[in-house]
Amino acid sequence: MNLTVRILIGMVAGLLVGTVFHVGFDADSAVYQFLVEELFDAGGKLFLASLKVMVVPLVLVSLVCGAASLGATGRIGALGGKTIGLYLLTTAMAVTLAIGVALIVSPGEGAAEPAVKVVYEAKQPPSIKDTLVDIFPTNPVMAMAEGKMLQIIVFALLLGVAISRAGAAGERVRSAFEAINDVLMALIRMLIQVAPYGVFFLMAKLFATVGFEEIGKLLAYFLTVAGTLVLHFALVYSALLVLLARVNPLTYFKKMREPMMVAFSTSSSGATLPVTLRTVERRVGVKNEVASFVIPLGATINMDGTAIMQGVATVFIAQFYGIDLTASQYLMVVVTATLASIGTAAVPGVGLVMLTMVLTQVGLPVEGIGLIIGVDRLLDMMRTAVNITGDGAVATIVARSEGQLDEAVFADPEAGRVID
Repeated sequence: MNLTVRILIGMVAGLLVGTVFHVGFDADSAVYQFLVEELFDAGGKLFLASLKVMVVPLVLVSLVCGAASLGATGRIGALGGKTIGLYLLTTAMAVTLAIGVALIVSPGEGAAEPAVKVVYEAKQPPSIKDTLVDIFPTNPVMAMAEGKMLQIIVFALLLGVAISRAGAAGERVRSAFEAINDVLMALIRMLIQVAPYGVFFLMAKLFATVGFEEIGKLLAYFLTVAGTLVLHFALVYSALLVLLARVNPLTYFKKMREPMMVAFSTSSSGATLPVTLRTVERRVGVKNEVASFVIPLGATINMDGTAIMQGVATVFIAQFYGIDLTASQYLMVVVTATLASIGTAAVPGVGLVMLTMVLTQVGLPVEGIGLIIGVDRLLDMMRTAVNITGDGAVATIVARSEGQLDEAVFADPEAGRVID
């Protein structure tokens, strides 16, 4: 049985078990406390920890290898420009689509206020200057210890370019990093063998805690966001893959099933990064020189799914409070959400920080975020899956433009597949 099927079984089993506990057990009972709050919660956290422990060493080593290869050709500047440009383009398209769909559906009209009022404390978004300064590390070891991904990326790029220019000494260091990269890939393959069990624990804990009644309270908003995510996934990514990468989008989506399911269950692009990177390289056929740069950067700044949530949430909150926004204000939402995808990359709780910035920019009450928090956890699972799919799509497009896409690997349905 291949990994995709096993993960899907774990996901469905976790959903069913969690729902049974949510409906049939008292949250204060001994059985619920032991299985849900102790066993399921611990199993999910252990799985996330096993993925997160790989992120920093994998990003550093893989990116150093890629930068060392590209540094000699002088293609890093062109690669970076294409990558960031495509990420900003897809984010702008995502938030524009979200606003358009939300204006047609009007999910905020007639919405009821939650019985329990949630008070949301907005975080202070960073300034542009602070964001730019924070990209460059003063202590790379501390940046790795604190998981500051943009700083790690910058340091790895500089180190890789230096290796490419260091002659024989650089070749020896490059060989060592490539050997370490191969070992890390083998370790990832070991870890994702337990993904079905981790997914089961995460889904069981989530649905034992949340249940489906929260969706009913905000059904119009939930379906609008979910539907727009599906549209962006199916239309925008498919069009870009056909027009720019000249590949079959259905083949691409099939290849990306495993990271999509891991992203859906973990709600974390960062935690899914090891699986995404391995899949894009071994299953899709993007060479390491491109994948090692595009995928970590995308996990940090690509926010298509979050931008869709922001677009729909802005319209929803405006309609709920009876505030009419002008065309120029909607344009400001598009611009703010697009630029904020980079500007708030290093800030925890990035989705809500970005939404705070958007609401403030167009004069909507930040308290409106409290209206949608009830279903945000479930929607976060969907938008994370969309985000990592966008990361892989951009990597495929950039690889095609750079002549770094292995078409034989892309066309082979068995390439890089993980089986027992």
